Amino acid sequence: MIRFLTAGESHGKCLSLIVEGVPAGLCLSADDINRDLKRRQIGYGRGNRMKIETDSAEITAGVRNGVTLASPISVIIENKDWENWKDIMSIEDKGDSLISDRSFSRPRPGHADFAGGIKYNQKDLRNILERASARETATRVAVGAIAKKILDEINVFVTSFVTQIGEHSISNIWQFMEDARCLQFNSKIDFLRFQEKIDSSPVRCPDPEAEKQMIEEIDSTKNSGDSIGGVFQVMAFNVPIGLGTHVHWDRRLDARIAYALMSIPAIKGVEFGLGFE
Repeated sequence: MIRFLTAGESHGKCLSLIVEGVPAGLCLSADDINRDLKRRQIGYGRGNRMKIETDSAEITAGVRNGVTLASPISVIIENKDWENWKDIMSIEDKGDSLISDRSFSRPRPGHADFAGGIKYNQKDLRNILERASARETATRVAVGAIAKKILDEINVFVTSFVTQIGEHSISNIWQFMEDARCLQFNSKIDFLRFQEKIDSSPVRCPDPEAEKQMIEEIDSTKNSGDSIGGVFQVMAFNVPIGLGTHVHWDRRLDARIAYALMSIPAIKGVEFGLGFE
């Protein structure tokens, strides 16, 4: 079983990742991870942090001569914004006066600030928000890239696309999914052609009319000083029968997938099939 552990603060020196359970003999390089880190930064309406960071992973353990060793894999992703925060986020004691200049005491609705501050007895909520930040998801992308390398070996491919932003959604979602299911992905090249079609959209939406409406709604919401949510669909191809089990509650495949997805801060609901309908 693959397990991973992450560490690091949003404006700290770096993010760290340790992945355990990757088999020996898998070809793996930093480029495999950086390819997906670059994809993480695309997308219409992304925050200003994406303009600062150009993420690059460094593999520091678990790989030799481009091949995994079956020992834990260690990955580091540096935060370029660290230079602007190295005194405020210093590991060494820099004095209370410097820290207080950038302290944070007003909790934001819907964030971890208030509950975390109470739980860990922190008056400066920066000690909570730095770790609760979406910046941590850069390490999720890195471990996902490693997992995809394993899936490539057995011809299993995973992709996603946006179906709704705000009030605007794809009108022909079921037709698109049916067309996708009819495709035969016999190689990664075939799959990448399909994914490139989705990625060519600024909002990763395969419906041109819905894409236009989504972009207009993002612009309108941004101009009003607010943010907006949406829905995305995940599809996995060539998945072998028998993953997970009905025997134990904690080993059910849909339960494990939902658990992983709900650990991402922005996700508030997970549907399988027609679950919400």
